[in-house]
Amino acid sequence: MMRNHYIKMIFIIAVIGYCIWQIYPPEKKIKKGLDLQGGIHIVLEVEQPPEKDRTMSDVTQRALEIIRNRVDGLGVSEPVIQREGINRIIVDLPGVKETEKAIDIIGKTALLEFRLVEEDQKKLSDALKGESSILTDYEILYMREKDERGITRETSPFLVKRQPELTGAGLSDAYVGYGHSGFPEVNFVLNKEGAQKFAAVTGENIGRRLAIVLDGTVKSAPVIRDRIPDGRGQISGDFTMEEAKELAVVLRAGALPAKVNIIYQQVVGPTLGKEYIEKSLRASLYGLILVVVFMVIYYYAFGLLADFAMAMNLLILLAFMALFKGVLTLPGIAGIALTCGMAVDANILIFERIREESRSGKSAKASIEAGYHRAWSAILDSNITTIITGAILFFLGEGSVKGFGLTLSIGIMANLFTAVFVTKAVVDFIVANRPVERLRI
Repeated sequence: MMRNHYIKMIFIIAVIGYCIWQIYPPEKKIKKGLDLQGGIHIVLEVEQPPEKDRTMSDVTQRALEIIRNRVDGLGVSEPVIQREGINRIIVDLPGVKETEKAIDIIGKTALLEFRLVEEDQKKLSDALKGESSILTDYEILYMREKDERGITRETSPFLVKRQPELTGAGLSDAYVGYGHSGFPEVNFVLNKEGAQKFAAVTGENIGRRLAIVLDGTVKSAPVIRDRIPDGRGQISGDFTMEEAKELAVVLRAGALPAKVNIIYQQVVGPTLGKEYIEKSLRASLYGLILVVVFMVIYYYAFGLLADFAMAMNLLILLAFMALFKGVLTLPGIAGIALTCGMAVDANILIFERIREESRSGKSAKASIEAGYHRAWSAILDSNITTIITGAILFFLGEGSVKGFGLTLSIGIMANLFTAVFVTKAVVDFIVANRPVERLRI
């Protein structure tokens, strides 16, 4: 019998040790949400594409996946990217400092096209004058360059075919390299289908220039010297290393299926986040101290046991959040505080049942057994319904509501373990090792 008690105590100690290992160091393991550490909050709206065979819902979902891939390329820790309604996307980027850079990458259309250039300078001149007969099959696009002051201006007009020979839909990879000039460029690799089309286009148009167009701007227009069978090419231009990296990120993620407009953006400052953290933690700490003191005064040694169970409950909750990379938000802190309160509530139910059994004249051991047995059904019923509510909030809620639902659900499940198993194991271990004539509770 004593062997079972020792096994349970070793198991509890092992759980505590694992949880401490899982959350240490907390500043690295526990991820903080946008409201705690600052960052960017963006609301995007997806426009209806011209294709009638594509539903708004499908287009928004595809845009969301592409934006998520782009954000992953930025290396943002624990971003929150989710749909809102039919055509809106919410993006929260905690800890991001370079606001304009992030917004530019998220909202960029990234439509990559390969268009043949019309070399006839007279046609170009007529098109620049607005000759409509030429502009039915061709259009004028410009190259953009930075001057010595860093200001981007349109230069070098190109008369290109309206219908692209190939688009970036066949792109499988993009990465940064260096050209012969020593400046950064973006190398791209096409998939099998794209490579076949690219080989056909280059093979049939040797000696002509092929404009590489990104979002309506000519990045480069190299002369096709030979057939290119392997589907590899370069996008050169007046790139800095950062610009080349950003372009590679966007191209790898793919082009957005429709135009995306930023209808709202807010920068949450780190000072505001720090203030929120301090106030929330202070309020939680004060409440925790009051509960701890009350339990000790009202239930004596059993109160200390309840406080231990509450502390272990909190430890398990934080360990689960670290393990599953959950994000701690202000509503999440509220869920933690509520969980701590419910952990104490479960112990109060148990202790009151033990009191009743003890007053009826039963021995200490019998009172403890009966108290836990009688309280179990009430604890299970109340906690199960709360877990269901927390799960609904997590799976069906949006934004900060999910954080509240997550911490509440995990905390309640931890509560069932600590309030029933842990405290019972500790009490049984003490009673087995030390004769108890009368319970002081």
